[in-house]
Amino acid sequence: MAGVSDQLRDDAQALLGIRLTRPQLEAFSWYAEEMLAWNKRFNLTAITSPQEIVIKHFLDSLSCVLGTGVPSHERVIDVGTGAGFPGLPLKIAFPHIKLSLVESIGKKVEFCRHLIRELRLDDVHVLHARAEEVGRMPGHRAVYDWALARAVAPMGVLVEFLLPLLSIGGKALAQKGETGPAEAHAAEAAMDLLGGRLEQLIPVELPRVAEARFLVLVRKVAETPEKYPRRSGIPAKRPLA
Repeated sequence: MAGVSDQLRDDAQALLGIRLTRPQLEAFSWYAEEMLAWNKRFNLTAITSPQEIVIKHFLDSLSCVLGTGVPSHERVIDVGTGAGFPGLPLKIAFPHIKLSLVESIGKKVEFCRHLIRELRLDDVHVLHARAEEVGRMPGHRAVYDWALARAVAPMGVLVEFLLPLLSIGGKALAQKGETGPAEAHAAEAAMDLLGGRLEQLIPVELPRVAEARFLVLVRKVAETPEKYPRRSGIPAKRPLA
């Protein structure tokens, strides 16, 4: 998909200052082709136009750098990754990050593992589990520099998924739509309870996308109490905020 490569190259550099190499652009093009092929059998995405994949999946994922800066060797976890977003585009663009992907749906886990294997991505692990389970796992609780999520849950629920995974000083980054600022402020009491503090709201503009988008950044400033996250399903049923 030459059009995918050219569009992503130009937009990533113009909007985000990211210069993608030819092998990276080829990886993104193959990613788009595989996603469309798998989508004929499994429901991976509602977005099926190559141009929209570039903007609403790849470029949107890469826009996380507006909050993280250019990542190097950080430990990053992507919760509710689905077909790999935002984690795998970030890994392709910044291969030195150490990445974990969390996904509870088996076919999406299978697709992510297929991509990782075929693209020969190192230091990427896929966890077939719910976020609440991972937040209690030794080796995953309180060890990450960044915890990312896109379109997973309201902020009051999401902070219970993300903050337990972070080391002190680490940051949660939630990709949100126009409700992002209101959700973030409504969840500040939950953040405080879980050891977090709202740090920044960053507006994101994507080409040819009219809807407002925001990155919500929450810094981990204290240990999360041991009883969080609560068992699977409880955060969504009884949000802290």
